[in-house]
Order: sequence, then structure tokens, then C-alpha cells
Amino acid sequence: MPEPLDRRVRGLAAVLAGGAVLAGVNGLSGGRIGLPCPFQLATGLNCPFCGTTRMAAALLEGDVARAWPYNPPMFVVLPVVTLLVGYMLLAWTLERLGWFRLPRPRPGARIQQVVPPAFLAVMALYGVLRNLV
Repeated sequence: MPEPLDRRVRGLAAVLAGGAVLAGVNGLSGGRIGLPCPFQLATGLNCPFCGTTRMAAALLEGDVARAWPYNPPMFVVLPVVTLLVGYMLLAWTLERLGWFRLPRPRPGARIQQVVPPAFLAVMALYGVLRNLV
């Protein structure tokens, strides 16, 4: 019996669905979409994630050169996460349909302990540095 879709994968799938909606809205608005950042509104500083919406919109339009300066760390992370979530959803769907089972990546405990804090540390450092420059 196929295992149920992991709650984290469902959450990431919801984020990707939101991205698809954002892509549609971006297309309908002529590329003039932007969500205000509460941190920036309160402090006047850019948070580590500021520019991610504009970066994603530029990527959806195929403009890689315009996407990079908006948020370089997320430029690297977003495609990797998108591919991983897409693969997990494909594996789950194929298994649910009873066709076949794709191997699923299972990161070790050490990776699960190190990667999230390292990512947050990199983003925090980026948040500080982008406001100093």
C-alpha cells in the first residue's frame, strides 16, 4: 500500500500552487506584481527574503539575468526545492496510480540537522550584508 503523502510535501505543494497562481496574476498584471514586505514596511530595511517575488516573476518570464540580482540565495534554492517537490509529487502520484514506485530521496539525520540551520544562517547573513551595501 502506498504511503500517505508527507505533510511537508503537501505544504510545499501548496507553496508551489501559490506560485502558479502568482505566475497567473503576474501574467495578467503585465509583470507589475509585488507583495509588500512587513519587515521592510516596519523598519525600512530589506529582509533576507525581499525580492523573492520579483525574482520568481522574472524566472517565470524566462529572464534569468533580471532574476539574479533580486535575491541571489533564493535564486539558487528555489529551483532546487521546486525540482525536489515536483519529483516527490510525481513519485507519489505514480505510486497512487499503481504504475510503479520511483525511489524517494531520504536525507540522513545529519543532513536534516545541519541544512535548515545553515540555510537560516546564510539568509540571516545575507539579510545583514544586503542592508550594509
